[in-house]
This record gives sequence, structure tokens and C-alpha cells, in this order.
Amino acid sequence: MGRIARWVFRLLGVVVVLALLAVAALPLIPAERLASLAAERFESATGRALSFDGEVRASVFPVLGVRTGPVRLANADWSEAGPLFAAEGLDIGLDPLALIGGDIAIRAVTARAPDIRLERAADGRANWAFGAAPQPEAGDATQPESGARAVSIGLAEISDGRVQYVDHGAGTRLDLAALDLSLTLPDYTGPAEIDLSAQIDGRDVAVSGRVARFAALLEGEVTPLEATLATGGGEIAFDGRAGTAPAAAEGRLRADLDDLPALMALAGQPAPALPAGIGETIALETRLTLAGAGSLHLRETALTLDRNRLNGAADLTFDGARPHLTARFSGGALDLSALAGAQDAGAGGTGNGGNGWPSAPIDVSALAVLDAVVELDAESIDLGAARLGATRLRLVNERARAVLGLREVRLYDGLLTGEVVLNGRGGVSVGGDLRAEDVALQPLLAALAGQERLAGTGSARIDFLGAGPSVAAIMNSLSGGGSLDFGAGEIIGLDLAGMLRNLDPSYIGDGNRTIYNSITAQFDITDGVLRNDDLVLDGPLVSVEGAGEVALGAREVDYTVTPVALRDAAGEGGLRLPLRISGPWAAPGVSLDTQGAVSERLDAGREALEDRARQAVESAVGDRLGTNAEDGETGEDAAQPDLESEITEGLETLFGR
Repeated sequence: MGRIARWVFRLLGVVVVLALLAVAALPLIPAERLASLAAERFESATGRALSFDGEVRASVFPVLGVRTGPVRLANADWSEAGPLFAAEGLDIGLDPLALIGGDIAIRAVTARAPDIRLERAADGRANWAFGAAPQPEAGDATQPESGARAVSIGLAEISDGRVQYVDHGAGTRLDLAALDLSLTLPDYTGPAEIDLSAQIDGRDVAVSGRVARFAALLEGEVTPLEATLATGGGEIAFDGRAGTAPAAAEGRLRADLDDLPALMALAGQPAPALPAGIGETIALETRLTLAGAGSLHLRETALTLDRNRLNGAADLTFDGARPHLTARFSGGALDLSALAGAQDAGAGGTGNGGNGWPSAPIDVSALAVLDAVVELDAESIDLGAARLGATRLRLVNERARAVLGLREVRLYDGLLTGEVVLNGRGGVSVGGDLRAEDVALQPLLAALAGQERLAGTGSARIDFLGAGPSVAAIMNSLSGGGSLDFGAGEIIGLDLAGMLRNLDPSYIGDGNRTIYNSITAQFDITDGVLRNDDLVLDGPLVSVEGAGEVALGAREVDYTVTPVALRDAAGEGGLRLPLRISGPWAAPGVSLDTQGAVSERLDAGREALEDRARQAVESAVGDRLGTNAEDGETGEDAAQPDLESEITEGLETLFGR
């Protein structure tokens, strides 16, 4: 809004100067001579050629004034855009009584269909900055009279105008069409009121405001200012003080950004893509200070994003190698569930035909735009997939390396701490060191995986590091390690002890459960493959051991879990039944390793009884499953398909596949 205001005042300055010069000698000389003299004096004062084409007519009754034909004002010599100002003509009406008294009182001045081209060169030069007037020699007829004349404008208007602004250094462009503007200025050095309407990219824009000292603002001085900019469903209002040389402001700012694309178009920038639910309604109230050095400071700030409200303060400075943002905000219950929906909607574009991790290059160039320290405290955060309790976060970005510190994240009755790092210095790498303590497993797994089969509390730790130009490359390069440590709990819907003792898959389903005292495991990650060989579930009637690999990069699993059902309360004896889980982790296969089950029943020190033990196991399995060995087929071979099928079907039913 400040940029638009500056353009408006520069534009008005040009129009007012033209009007003043055009009428200065009206009562004394013919209109044609008036136009010629005005052009000469303007070029002498500014170094820019001013021309009046066509007839210039003066009038005395009913209003003292002048009407010109087409008017052109030359651009800076480095510009190739054509005239800085061109219009079909000017209409100026004067107050004759004020003119007799030596003052200039303009009742009305109108620029008809003006075309104004404002430019800033790549080196910072502005085409609206005129050269200094040469000092006249003594006795020169053009030397100005001593004493300044009082100037007032009853109404200055622009009708059906156009303004083009181009910043060659920033590469931005802004076009205002259908421009209508009105200015009232009772005293050139006093207050002024302005109303402007225009179109930008087909969107209607309106600006209204009041400045306490018009001449001071044109000269860059700080002066009280009230201004409102409205477009579509958005509005920005400022009430305070502002100046233009250098740009400075202090006051209350209120912004309703329901039509963010239209407002961003004013700055020549595209609107950010905000997901539905976080950006449909945006409102900001703050006490703003724009310092002369260019730094921006926000205090007593309230930011509303749909149902979310944040309060805090922010500072943006430019005295380092990069802009630096410091901000601290706090909020109540934040609803960010729309972010999860936006991520899910874009998940299909993997760059791998929908299979595997995305292979498209990761763009982290935004990390190099500015350094930042941002802190956020919230009573709770709804992420869609998970719900966080009290949360304290700290994001530090320095020289394209961002560190998100999880100072305190309450997660399902537990605590999550640690940090995650995204490093964009000379490539892309991702790392982290996370700790979760005493998290309630059932609501966590229900939120993340849609399962409620594991009840109890658990703790975990993980550290990881990966590098590469894409998500696929990072996942295939991951290294690190971690551990799991779950306290007492239960597996709901599965009675492992009953199933193994009786070789009966009917122990899977509602009403069944497996009680355990603890689950522990440690794992290592190398080249994108997680390896574990010490998973232990310890229970009063059953235990489970596990070992194998999970290929994080290839998204495949090859893991064997071996439940052991105890025969008696003393924990002696039992049947070990290895289950191998293998294949893509989106749909792994489950198979029964009956050879492993038989081997577990064999005593290495009793090789002579091997055949008898094998027959006993095969017979027991066959009896339970109602299978009989055919000629040339062992009982193991006959039992395996049915046992695998029933257990696999039961497990798939248990976990909702």
C-alpha cells in the first residue's frame, strides 16, 4: 500500500506542477504564449521537455482558466518506455480574486486520459526524480520573484488514466488501468484528501486517504497519514505517520486479506498457495514501525488464519548479509488439519509413476532468502493425522540450514523432544534426533495407522541422517539408529498363547488378547536399510522374538517374528512358530516357517531321535488341522498350506487388510 501511495503522490505532484506553470501568467498573456512559457520554465527547472500539442484556449467567464490539447512530458534519458506523462489534455480553473491577491487558488484541474510511466532502473535511478533547476544569473528575466505564493486546489482529478510501474532491478511490473483520481487541497502546505479507483489485472482497487501536510509528504517528510486500500474482499487500513524519503511509517495497521491474490498483485507478486482451511480468511492487526533504515517491526500483533489465532511480535532487519526475521507467537488450539489434506492430495506426484518415493528434485532455495529465529507456543495443534497437546517449537534458519527444535511436544499423554534439520548448504540433507517418552500407544497408532490393537505406553528414540537431491535419494541413503522400549500392555484381538498351544487360528478376533510385560528392540540404519535382531516381547504366557530388515528406500520388508507359547505357568516347554513377513511394505506377505518350527523342537544333542521328533510334530500338526500326508509327502508339507492360509487370513483380518 505504501508503494501505491507514493506513486499517487508523485503523479499528483506532476499534475499540480503542470497546472501551476500553465496558469501562472494567464491573465497577462495569450494562451499560446502561456503554453510556450510554461514549457520553457518547466524544462529550465527540471531538464525535461514539456510540450503542448494542438490549441491552448483560455477562458475568463464563467470560470477563469485554460484548456489544453495533448500534453507530453519527456522521460529520463535512460528510459526507452516513451513519455513519462502523456494526456489528451488538461483543464484548469482558477479563482480570479485569489490570483489578483498574488496567490494561486485552483478551483479544479483535470488530466484527461493520462498515461503515466514510472520506472526504476536496475541501478536504483527513478524516472520521476527530476534534475535540479539551474541557478539563474543576476538580471535574468526568468529569475523567480521573491516570496512564495500560496497554493490551493479545490479539486484535482484524473479520469480514465493509466499508470505503468516497472522495477528493472527487481523484475516486477504493475499496471493500473481505468484510473480515476480526485484530490482536494485547500492549502498546498496543509491537509489533503484523496480518492482513487483503478483496475489491476481486471480486479477493482480503491484507495482513500488523508494526509495532514501534503507538501511535506511530497518532499519525503514524515507526516500524519490515514489511508485505506480495498480490493475484492480484502482491505488494508493504516492510521499513523508516514514519510517517503526514506520510506518510514509508524501506526496501527489492520488488514483483512480475504482476497489475497488481488492484494499480492499490487506488489507484483503471485499469491502463495494456501490450502483450504488455512487462508480462506486472513486478518492482521498490529502496531507497525517501518524505520528509515528499512527495518520492519510489528508489536501487539494478532494474526487470524480461519479458526486459528496467533498473538506475538516480529522484527525484520536488513543490516546483515541476508534479511533476518525474529518472531515469537503464541496461540490456543490450532487447527492445521488442512495441511495434512494438502499433502495427501499431492502425494500421487512422486515422479516415479506413483511407485516408491518421489524422485523430483527438492528445491530448498527458499532457505537462502533470509535468516530467521521463530518461536511458537500453542495449547494444542491438530495435524489431521495426529493431535498434539501443549507444544513449544523453535525454528532457526541460518545460511540455508534450518533447525526445528521440539522443545516440548505433548503427544498422547507422553512427551516428544529433539530436533529435525534441513540443510541446503551445497546440496540437500536431512537429519534428526528425536525422543518419545511414555506415549499412549493405542491412540497414537489409531491416529497414524488406523489401528487400535496395541494398548500400553511406549518410549522410543531415533537419530537419522540422509542426503540427496530427492526424497528417493535421501531415503536410500539414510543412516542412524534407535531403540524401542514399551512398558506393560496388551495386543487386542490376538491370543498368541492359545493359538500356538492349540494350533488354532480361531484365537484371532474380538475377545482375544495377548498380555505382555514389555517389548524392547534396538536397530541400526545403513544405506536406507533398517536392521534389527533383538526384538523381544516378554509375556507371562507367551513371548515373541524378532529379527530382520526393513528397506526404507526400497519400501520392502523381510522380517521374521517367532512367537513361543509356554506349556505351563513355570514357563517350561512350548512351541515356537516362526512367521516370515516379506514383500512390499504396503502389502507384505505372511508365511509360516514350519521347517523352523520343527527344528525348534529338535534337540541338537539327540540326533538319534530326530525322525521320531519330526513324526511327532507332524502328527500333532496334522491332527490339529485335519490334514493327512499323501504318498511321498511329509506331514510338514501337508500341514503347511492350510496352517499358513488360516493364520495369514486371521492376521489380515486382525489388522484390517
